[in-house]
Amino acid sequence: MSYTFSNLKTDIRNYTEVDSNVLSDSILTTIVKNAENRIYRESDTDDNRFYATSNLQAGNRYVTIPSDLRFIRYAQLTDSNGAQVFLEKRDTSFMAEYYNTPGTQSGLPKYYGNWDANYWVVAPTPDSTYLITLAYTKQPESITTSDSTTTYISNKYQDLLLYGSLIEAYGYLKGPADMIQYYSQAYSNAAKTYSIEQQGRRRRDEWQDGTLRTPLKSESPSKY
Repeated sequence: MSYTFSNLKTDIRNYTEVDSNVLSDSILTTIVKNAENRIYRESDTDDNRFYATSNLQAGNRYVTIPSDLRFIRYAQLTDSNGAQVFLEKRDTSFMAEYYNTPGTQSGLPKYYGNWDANYWVVAPTPDSTYLITLAYTKQPESITTSDSTTTYISNKYQDLLLYGSLIEAYGYLKGPADMIQYYSQAYSNAAKTYSIEQQGRRRRDEWQDGTLRTPLKSESPSKY
């Protein structure tokens, strides 16, 4: 069953045995958002991978960060010959030392780094207009957008979202320690398998890596 925000709220209230007078819609919105943020911070999911293209301008080494960006995975330029070139990530102090005349046009950028919350920066300063592709992890959509909303997590990993929400709910309700411990363990188990799938199995190829095999304990025949 896929979760919408509406039936997720119903399940949270049923599991905690309280009604909307205690867990109002506004409170559950905060609870579920907290659970979503925990999931997104703990594991890298393919659903949140995104790609954006723009142009570096001659004489301008700053690039505006997309509004939904959480972190950059890599940056790639297309040079004047149409070849794709990957930029190397460095901190801004390195780039200041590498190229200490930032206002002067120089050539094809080689490095990039985070400048602040709104910009990232390249070095050396571009001498021409270059097409750039930014691969990044975006801010995911929240199920709390509307009662009918579903998300990647709510469609495929309902247990993870429910257990994460119940931890937050019991914390808000100052519920029994054993219930918080139970759902914390249930969440931990679900998060572990989620991470294995997202960062393991979905990043493997059977032809290149072989199929996953579980080691089996086998007693030596000589033992008998």
